Formats: sequence, structure tokens, C-alpha cells
Amino acid sequence: MAKPAHRKYVLDTNCFIDASRDAETGAALEAFSAREASRLYLSAVVASELRAGASRGRATLERVVFGPYLRRGRVLIPSLQAWDALGNTLATLVEREGLVLAKVPGSFVLDILIAHSCREIGAVLVSSNTRELTRIARVFPFEFTAPFPGLP
Repeated sequence: MAKPAHRKYVLDTNCFIDASRDAETGAALEAFSAREASRLYLSAVVASELRAGASRGRATLERVVFGPYLRRGRVLIPSLQAWDALGNTLATLVEREGLVLAKVPGSFVLDILIAHSCREIGAVLVSSNTRELTRIARVFPFEFTAPFPGLP
């Protein structure tokens, strides 16, 4: 099924990291971003994760990666409802799957928060972490896809 022309997208942290490590993935991210610029949003959670991992080049990250989203007002900030849903999703996973909260990676918790934020604005989460996102989607429906939709 074809996606509507008005589809919104949010890139997960791994899209940016993978693009910085591999030239082909970097080119794909650049092509996707150019094509979908008017529909792309940056999750504040993703921005935080990228800042935390940027030991060098933080100024470049701010200017080149975050700047375009900030100028267009396209930063997705988790709402109170998304935070509440995060707690409920974790509780459901504890009940259904025996999830042990003390052993849950922080990245998984943040993926849940990003997924809820995407759902609130009707955006598709673009991520190479489809295994974990499939697990989250068993608790609540949201759209996600592997990088980068519509590119060869």
C-alpha cells in the first residue's frame, strides 16, 4: 500500500549513527532527507541521544543535523501523555512478557517514548531497530519502517 503524500517521518538515533559510519548509508540518509525535508521531524529524545554520544563535533552536530529542524520548527517533544504511556507500556511488558525493569536498556525505554511521540502526531518512525519496535508494537500500534522508505 502506498503511503499518503502527507506522511510525516521521524528518524531514529540509529539512522544518524549508521549514516556517520558508512558512506552508502550516509548518502541514503541525505537523499531521503532531501526528498522528505518538509515532512521530517527530529525527536528531542533522538537529539539528546546524539548529543550524549558526540564526544567530538558537537558544534557540527548542532549546526548541520539539528539546525534545519530547529529553523523549521520540526522538533518533536514528548508530551505528558507520551510519558504516561511509556510507564503503562513498560508495565504491560512486565505483565505479559516478564520484562525485568532493572535489566531493561535505557535505549529500549527511549524507543518506547519515541514511538508514542510518533503515534501522537501520526508519524512513521524510521529505524533499523525493527526487532525491538515490533515488540513495542505488540503493546500499542504505531507505524515504523526500516531505513529509508522509497529509496532503491
